[in-house]
Amino acid sequence: MSKDRLVQLIAAIVLAIAAGGAGALLPGLLEKSDEHALRYTDVSVEGAPPIVAIGTAIGALRGIIVDYLWIKINIRKEQGLYFDIMADAELITQLQPRFAAVWAFHGHNMAYNISVTTHTEQERWEWVNAGIRLVRNRGLRYNPNNLVLHRELSFWFAHKIEGVVDDAHLYYKREFAREWHYVLGEPPVDYESRIEWIRQIAEAPATLREAQRQTPEVRRLLERLNEEFVPIARGGDRLDFDYRFLMEYGQWEAIKAQTETARILGLEERFRRTRPWFVTLDQIAGDPELEEAWETLLLHIRKRVLLDDYNMDPQLMYEYTRDLGPIDWRHGQAHALYWSRRGMQIAERRVLKDDDIYKVLNNDRQQMQAMQDLARSGRITFDPFTVEWPGRSPEPRWHDTIFDMFEHFYAKHYDTRGAGGEGFINFLKNFMGSAIRELYRSGEWARAEELMERLDGFFGTGQAGGPMGADYRWSLPLDVFVRDQVFDQYQYQPHLAPSEVNAALRRGLRVGVGQNRPEVLEQSIQFAEMVTDFFRSHEFHDYETHFGTGRLRDLLGQLENSAEIAFVQLMTDPTIPLQERLTIWRRVDQHELPGLRLRAYDRIQPTLERQFARHPLSTQQSLDQVFPKPPGLEAYRTELARQRQLREQRIEEQRQREDRQRR
Repeated sequence: MSKDRLVQLIAAIVLAIAAGGAGALLPGLLEKSDEHALRYTDVSVEGAPPIVAIGTAIGALRGIIVDYLWIKINIRKEQGLYFDIMADAELITQLQPRFAAVWAFHGHNMAYNISVTTHTEQERWEWVNAGIRLVRNRGLRYNPNNLVLHRELSFWFAHKIEGVVDDAHLYYKREFAREWHYVLGEPPVDYESRIEWIRQIAEAPATLREAQRQTPEVRRLLERLNEEFVPIARGGDRLDFDYRFLMEYGQWEAIKAQTETARILGLEERFRRTRPWFVTLDQIAGDPELEEAWETLLLHIRKRVLLDDYNMDPQLMYEYTRDLGPIDWRHGQAHALYWSRRGMQIAERRVLKDDDIYKVLNNDRQQMQAMQDLARSGRITFDPFTVEWPGRSPEPRWHDTIFDMFEHFYAKHYDTRGAGGEGFINFLKNFMGSAIRELYRSGEWARAEELMERLDGFFGTGQAGGPMGADYRWSLPLDVFVRDQVFDQYQYQPHLAPSEVNAALRRGLRVGVGQNRPEVLEQSIQFAEMVTDFFRSHEFHDYETHFGTGRLRDLLGQLENSAEIAFVQLMTDPTIPLQERLTIWRRVDQHELPGLRLRAYDRIQPTLERQFARHPLSTQQSLDQVFPKPPGLEAYRTELARQRQLREQRIEEQRQREDRQRR
């Protein structure tokens, strides 16, 4: 054997030994990398997209390309060339899908930079939604354990949709509420019923096969949908039980529930004339033999849409509702809470460096901010067919949750540098101060004093002689505390006003009307008028956006319609005895609120009908006997329909003028 052959043989043997040794070591290395969170996901192969194979084939050149594109993007960002950035950012997400920062940048560019360059509210919403979908549906699938990406997404829901800084924020709120109204349906008001409602979705069959096993009639329902619904609604194409189907069913469900707008505009008759799929769906859904099958199928579809189209886990949605409070998923802060809390549970443990503790702190603050806003405006009344904004009112069932979470986060960040724990103390004082005022105005004095006693134990006499000293304002008489706080807060936190006015009017209706104490109702109305006049005269609230609407127009609008909003929510609140609501209904026209029943009847009737059907009184009397229609209802409906048609006509004429100007 020649010398060269010997060298080749030895080299081949060494190569084989090295390859075998590397292969033997690989499982252990992967196990260690998974164990110590050295990869982008908890499992090394989780979520890897197909294009990763191409990037791997490029090798080291991929890093050079990504660095070049990232530098190019930042230069164009400084130049304001936001549209030019799109293609480069998309290419980076393809080449380096584990690069979380580019997903956050790409989504922010759509939701914030590009959206504000458009000319209509609809275009803005499409770009904002596109940025959210990019990170939620793609970025977080490739980077499921990245805390910053969770926090960024949470912030967009809280700031872009639920904030007031964007000129089109009212449009965002309405479209977002409409979308989720169709996706999940209207949630039950009662807390225990709401927990059960979302639990059923979480535990629904994951596949159609499982749905058919659970409810055999689902097979017949599927056959009818494919034979009758598909040829009309899909032109013969296969029916996918996806987001599109859920939107169609959501419209049908809302129309059959006879919302105020659907009743006034005769939408059911209009849909029957213009949308053949509606008639077919109505026939199939109205079959009493398929009722159980429909329930099973809808639960399955909603579960799949949440998982596939929203990258949201119904099990987590159920756990958060059960453990935290009555979450209404039509509220943007509900989603802000979901993503920040999911980040805490899944991604926080991967923040290993002390220098990165601020990421954890900011995410925890985001959770508290979301719960605060849900307490202030988390109860929603919404008609998906109206052009008006969702009605909102306080949800005091969040108060105890916020107290509990404060104790958790304060202990968690007690030693965090930068006064981490102090921030949660300031938050709790400010928020609970406003909550006490709301409870006082609503007549819940015992509950308000209970919160003050708890705060006094935390920060007042319970801390006497402590290092921070005692804050004795929490031991003041309740009425003195409220008077001192009210108007100082409105200068800096105007969003508190609607919830406090709502609470005052709610008490005025229950005590002033229900208990025949007109002086209480008079005080509530005077307070509402005083607050409304304050905001009418405040120069900031006259500021108009370039869409021609006041930036806080919804706040002033809520104040001006506060009596109607409070009355509707009071009449449909299942926690208030039916007899008390009946008394208020019959007496309210005799007091200082003329026409209130006329404006509210069509909004409360569907909910009252469902609640009344479960009441023993329904076996003896009809709803119309118990809650009689107010005089002049038909004339009011006719006039309201005429006004809506004129408003829609003006909107259409304005849209046509804008189209002509752009052309």
